[in-house]
Amino acid sequence: MCDELYSEDVDRKRRLAILSALSAASGVAWPFGLRAEEAVSTRRLALVIGNAAYPDAPLKNSGKDANDMADTLKHVDFDVTLQLDCTLPTMRDCVRTFCDAVNRSRSAALFYFSGHALQINWRNYLLPVDLHIASPEDMPAHALDLSSVMDGLRNVGNPINIVILDACRNNPFTATGTTGRGLSQMDAPPDTLLAYATSPGNTASDGSGRNGLYTGTLLSELQRRGDAKIEDLFKRVRLSVRQASKGMQIPWESTSLESDFYFKPPKVVSKDLSTDPVDPVFEEDNRDWNKAKQFATIDSFRRYLDAHPNGKFSEIAQASLDKLLAEQGEHPVTAVASTGNPFTQGSAEVRSLVVGDFFEYRVTDQQTGLSRTSRQRVTAVHDGLVEFENGGFTTDLLGNPRIDWNGEMFGDNQLFAREYAVGKVWTTRFTWQFNGEKDIYELRCKVATREIKEVPAGRFNAFRVEAEGWKLYARARRKRTYWIAPESVPRFIALESINTNRRGAITRHDTRELISFGSL
Repeated sequence: MCDELYSEDVDRKRRLAILSALSAASGVAWPFGLRAEEAVSTRRLALVIGNAAYPDAPLKNSGKDANDMADTLKHVDFDVTLQLDCTLPTMRDCVRTFCDAVNRSRSAALFYFSGHALQINWRNYLLPVDLHIASPEDMPAHALDLSSVMDGLRNVGNPINIVILDACRNNPFTATGTTGRGLSQMDAPPDTLLAYATSPGNTASDGSGRNGLYTGTLLSELQRRGDAKIEDLFKRVRLSVRQASKGMQIPWESTSLESDFYFKPPKVVSKDLSTDPVDPVFEEDNRDWNKAKQFATIDSFRRYLDAHPNGKFSEIAQASLDKLLAEQGEHPVTAVASTGNPFTQGSAEVRSLVVGDFFEYRVTDQQTGLSRTSRQRVTAVHDGLVEFENGGFTTDLLGNPRIDWNGEMFGDNQLFAREYAVGKVWTTRFTWQFNGEKDIYELRCKVATREIKEVPAGRFNAFRVEAEGWKLYARARRKRTYWIAPESVPRFIALESINTNRRGAITRHDTRELISFGSL
């Protein structure tokens, strides 16, 4: 288990000089990120549609939502086309014209729709105000299939697409025999962020004020913190809407973005991974996290997540907040199961570990071929920690290691997340101690795909997570790849660990595969 170690008291200038040259030596680039002016310089086009004047089910806020969204986007340099109360021919013409304009200019594109929508056979349809159908089979010919919008944007080759749907109201057309509440889950195509007002299969509030709850909150965040990364902005919207609705409406996003996008020019463009063991951005994140842990209240965790929506402890903070809200009686809506849905690989949350859970793994040293069996049984859960075998091994509630079998100690970390969906990206940075030595790990984690993974315990439909980064003082690469099937097992079903030293030689390569699991 032990790594090749390097003392922490190396001259800092020498360390940084070596770190800056590490990319060339290893063939892997450090992700320094874009300059602020590059992150916002692309031309921007937006199509905003607000349908409110449905004859049989008018909406109070959709027109105002669309007007206010158009005005706000104009203030952040979008060229906006606004359309209200559209018939189907108008909607189709607008989308076609919009996609053609994006194609010609290679612009950043934003499509916003507020109005009625529904799902049939996993397809989502945005409803025109002149909809008249006798049966569900009529829907494709009388409503706008969301896939036509996504396909139209996917084919133009522009740098980024943003699709926002405040369209999950109650289905007013139940007499037609349609089924499915809200919108069906879809995975975002490449270079796209897809946002729903609430989680798939659920309905959103039209609101009691000028704007609907979701759009009103989004407008507020755009005005308040438009200089945040787009993913951070939408996470803040989700946090606020959940709080305001007491968990009855929780916005949802699917993202496949590979570069950062900002609605307003940011003061500083942050990096996914830091090259410096002394990182002021992380120090602030760490201080705020320690304050949140110290108070350990709903408000303290919310404050942390508002300040650091994609922070180095955000997964742990969200799990802690969820636990406290559940103890208070919140029953949050969740995404409806997507089994059989051909347009998504689905998403899943991991349940917390409980006393009696047990896991048996086959651990294989890939360099020697030697194998052993590791049996791990949960014997205690307290203060946010999970003890295996009476304290022989300790993790947090998500399964992130804190004290290993051999005495290695880890600071708060989030290699393992609370929720998994293809395209999700997060980072973790934490301290490591062993036999008096100290170091800092920083890893970028990404859910790469969902696939069938076979291990001795069986075949699982598992998310594959790829985590790569550095052991900073040691100047050594670290790679962790794991497979997790949250609906079936609350811990990983397979894990591959590869360590290299500063010369690029592999010092550790082992695998863990689940043999059996259950609860006593």
